Amino acid sequence: MINTTAIYVLWLREMKRFWRAKSRVIGTLAMPLFFLAFLSLGFGKMNIPNMGGGVDYIHFLVPGIVGMTMLFTSMFAGISVLWDREFGFLKEIMVAPINRISIVVGRTVGGATTSVLQGILILGISILMGFRISSISEFLLSIVFMLLISSAFIGLGLIFASKMHDIHGFSLIMNLVIFPLFFLSGALFPIENLPIWIRCLSYLDPLTYGVDGLRAVLIGVSLFSLIFNFTILVGFSIIMVLLGAYLFEKNESV
Repeated sequence: MINTTAIYVLWLREMKRFWRAKSRVIGTLAMPLFFLAFLSLGFGKMNIPNMGGGVDYIHFLVPGIVGMTMLFTSMFAGISVLWDREFGFLKEIMVAPINRISIVVGRTVGGATTSVLQGILILGISILMGFRISSISEFLLSIVFMLLISSAFIGLGLIFASKMHDIHGFSLIMNLVIFPLFFLSGALFPIENLPIWIRCLSYLDPLTYGVDGLRAVLIGVSLFSLIFNFTILVGFSIIMVLLGAYLFEKNESV
């Protein structure tokens, strides 16, 4: 049975770590902000064709940078598992009378909350740079997509963390995984402009549907329908979280 108290405690711990670790937050946001600032300044006047008659680059870019933020913060949430294992905290909670699913759900909810807060911060900064959100419903729908992206990649991060014990090795592997996912997602440029074989790889990238879904709700144009993007993300999120929970329980029970 799911232990809601355990989930809340683990969520609260992640929130306290988030607010106290100011340097971690700044470091995580630095790269998305650099991409947002320099690319929007360099290409801000350029229109993106084939998207509803043309969209200026800043509006095209912002959903991609928000998706990038979700990807980076969520995947590296797995490193907290390695730190907890290193310093003995993980062993303490594993011997507590709490089922493993509650532990995974608590970590996922906590990591997703901190990721979404950072995504909202990126959105707020982008408004100062000329991005516009038309309505509160668009903003709320964007949070739904942020949560789905974050949950999916936290699950993927847990899968890697459950199989690894070296913190430095984890960081290197994450970089090898994160950057192809990011560049194939169409966050910085339309995937319709890519060669067909690279475009096929983009269609296999789940972040593609997260970024496209964010564009659908924030700027009203997208490559796929909103329902299609939502369905793909929900399915991928469920698979990753369940698989992450299974591998986490299996490996920590050994």
